[in-house]
Amino acid sequence: MILFPAIDLKDGQCVRLKLGDMAQATVFNDDPAAQARAFESQGFEYLHVVDLNGAFAGESVNGAAVEAILKAVKFPVQLGGGIRTIAHIESWLAKGLARVILGTVAVRDPELVREAARLFPGQVAVGIDARGGRVAVEGWAETSELTAIELGQRFEGAGVAAIIYTDIDRDGVLKGINWPSTLELARAVSIPVIASGGLASMDDIRTMTLPEYQLLEGAISGRALYDGRIDSREALALLKQARAA
Repeated sequence: MILFPAIDLKDGQCVRLKLGDMAQATVFNDDPAAQARAFESQGFEYLHVVDLNGAFAGESVNGAAVEAILKAVKFPVQLGGGIRTIAHIESWLAKGLARVILGTVAVRDPELVREAARLFPGQVAVGIDARGGRVAVEGWAETSELTAIELGQRFEGAGVAAIIYTDIDRDGVLKGINWPSTLELARAVSIPVIASGGLASMDDIRTMTLPEYQLLEGAISGRALYDGRIDSREALALLKQARAA
C-alpha cells in the first residue's frame, strides 16, 4: 500500500478544493516545488499531482509548476488534468513524469487510452471520478451515464498501470474514503486501484493496513496531510509495517 501525498495546482499554487468546486479552493502553499520537496523529505515514495485548471481547459495550464516539481524531487510523480492526446502524454513522460493519468479522455476516447497504454507500458493510469456512482468528466463539471465499474472494465487487458478512483462527494470534506465503492471496483477489475477522495484521519490509514484492503495499490491524501490530521511519519510507519507482515 502506497500513501500518495497530493498536490492540486490552481493558478500556479498548491490548493485543495471542496467537493471539486474551483470556487471553494484553499491555498496551502504558493510554491508547489517546495511542497513536493517537503513531502519527499518526509519519506513519501510517490507524488500525485493534478492540474485543476488543465482539467477544465482540456490542456496543460500549470505546466511550469509541474516542471518545477519534477526538477525539485527524485521520487516518481504522476500527473492528471487536461492530458488528452498521445503527443501530450509523450511530452510529459519525456520531461520525467513516471505516470500520466487520463480521465475525461478515458470516457470520450477509450481507444486513445488503449493506444497510450500500448505505447507507454506501465506509465498510463486511468482516473475514474464518480459522483453518485456515475463517472464525471471535464474537471467534474459533467456527469456521464457510465458507472465506475463499467468504465474500469473497458480497460481490462489493455495494459493500464492503475486506476485512481475518486468519490467526488467525499473529496476535500474529510468524511473518510468511500471504502465499499473502492473495494467493489477493485474486485471487479484486475487493474490495481488507488483510493482517492476524503481520506480524513489515522483511522483511514489503519483501515488500509487490514488484510482485505491489500488488493489496493494505495490511497491519496490531500487536505488531511496539510491540516495535520494525518501524521506522515506515523502513517508511513504503519503502512511499512503492514507491508512487511
